[in-house]
Amino acid sequence: MTLTLRPPRLDDEAALRRMHDQLAPDGFTFLQHGGTWEQVIAAVRRESLGEDLAPGRVRCDFLVAEVDGVPVGRVSVRHELTDYLRAIGRHVGYAVAPEHRRRGYATAMLRQSVELLAEGGVERVLVTCDVDNVGSAAVIEACGGVLEDVRTRGDQTKRRYWIAAAG
Repeated sequence: MTLTLRPPRLDDEAALRRMHDQLAPDGFTFLQHGGTWEQVIAAVRRESLGEDLAPGRVRCDFLVAEVDGVPVGRVSVRHELTDYLRAIGRHVGYAVAPEHRRRGYATAMLRQSVELLAEGGVERVLVTCDVDNVGSAAVIEACGGVLEDVRTRGDQTKRRYWIAAAG
């Protein structure tokens, strides 16, 4: 299995919108931008470059996880942390489509994301998951995540992990 992370392309629309619809009932926003597919890709490009960021947003790479030419999930790699991201958010968010789970893809996605951040000079990567998401906690721990604490903000309770990225 060779998993690669890459920017979304025009031909990804059907697969990524299907994943978005699959994960929406769980409260997970797979696609972080709306509009036509061209508008989604343009917004992803702007965020990747850090241009015209909406309030509270940071430079972020939205990358498709692909195995053998098939999109299996996505990662969002935030290159810095705001106060909100530090408190309840994270550097890396990831999701694997239900039909592709339990194959090691999430672990590979997180490892590659940590490497990407390390290349950009980030030394410690914050990753969080819902307090009851044992699968995601196992992925984070498999990638070297060390639990700092559990925090509640509003109706969200998150396990907060740090992964050493550089050094």
